[in-house]
Amino acid sequence: MQIRSAQLYPLELPMIKPIKMAGETITHAQTLLIRLIDEDGREGWGEASAAPLMTGETLGSIAASTEYLTSKLLGKEIANPDAIQSLQDQVLYSNASAKSCYETALMDLFAQRQGVPLYQLLAGDQVVDSNGRLEMLHMLASGNLEAELEEANQLRQLGYRQWKIKVGTGNLANDVLRVRELSKALRGDVVSADANQGLTIEEALAIAYAGVESGLSFFEQPYPSSMIDAASTLHHETRLPLCADESIQSLEDIIELHEKGAAQGVSLKLIKLGGTQAMVRAGRECLRRGMNINLACKVAETSISAAATAHVGFALGEIAWGYSMSNRYLAKDICENPLAPIGGAILIEQLSKPGLGYAPEAKHLAEFASKTLPVREFNI
Repeated sequence: MQIRSAQLYPLELPMIKPIKMAGETITHAQTLLIRLIDEDGREGWGEASAAPLMTGETLGSIAASTEYLTSKLLGKEIANPDAIQSLQDQVLYSNASAKSCYETALMDLFAQRQGVPLYQLLAGDQVVDSNGRLEMLHMLASGNLEAELEEANQLRQLGYRQWKIKVGTGNLANDVLRVRELSKALRGDVVSADANQGLTIEEALAIAYAGVESGLSFFEQPYPSSMIDAASTLHHETRLPLCADESIQSLEDIIELHEKGAAQGVSLKLIKLGGTQAMVRAGRECLRRGMNINLACKVAETSISAAATAHVGFALGEIAWGYSMSNRYLAKDICENPLAPIGGAILIEQLSKPGLGYAPEAKHLAEFASKTLPVREFNI
């Protein structure tokens, strides 16, 4: 396969409502889309969102790295999916977000050329469950207990059974109360708390013990990435399973944290690992080690990344800690018919088309174009 042209679209999309996280409040999603066109005129799409507190990359830096990658790889022959990582690494060190964006678009094209959904290409020889579903993990992030109880109750009636309580925004007493009461109200479901690295040892212990008493399923990233020993101690003292998110930037990180007892599960994201194939490799290593998996998009990516991540989930087959699909928090997606949950889950038949199965509308690319970064085009 040869890429003959490419377009990069920096976007800024408004959220339905602000998302409060430890360290930031998000009102607009900043994300980069890429369209690659092969010698036969097929289009492949990829996406990478800015995550300064997770990957260290802004929209501007992702755009610059992806521009550089595109300028070096345009027109090169790419024999098969196995050749992608080597080609990218030959021209650009690190920069997982940019590589993820480009790799996803290439994988979209390779799957289209074979006439199969992307998950089938990613699964290889492994059998994919034809009745598969990815359970949606819904985020409770307003900080208002009564509103969150009402929100969860409404979604439970639609079939949702997995929840993430955002904590670490500054009010420990309220966080402890929310974790305790929401876990009790949703007992029997998979309920987690996510601190996004925002807690001290004392705060994490208070939330963890409240969770243990009320049935919390797991605790995600209570401490900064450097506090590996503290995470291990927290698990040892409370026996509450821990999920590593910001601490994971590579397969080697997963292995280290698991061996040190600092993570019993992992939140996998495309922008951290460098693309769909790397995410599948990381997921298979987790399953081999008996670790639970959460699949997640950065808040808030569009249906492009949502679909790519879901394809990875179906290729892996075992996603015990749910799928955090964040296009649901956008005021408007860039796809005319966005990927959306059915009965609290993504169903495999929603991804039955060859390739990624989703592409943006030109009018939405123009509507949400970045006011500071231009569209870039490359041709040979």
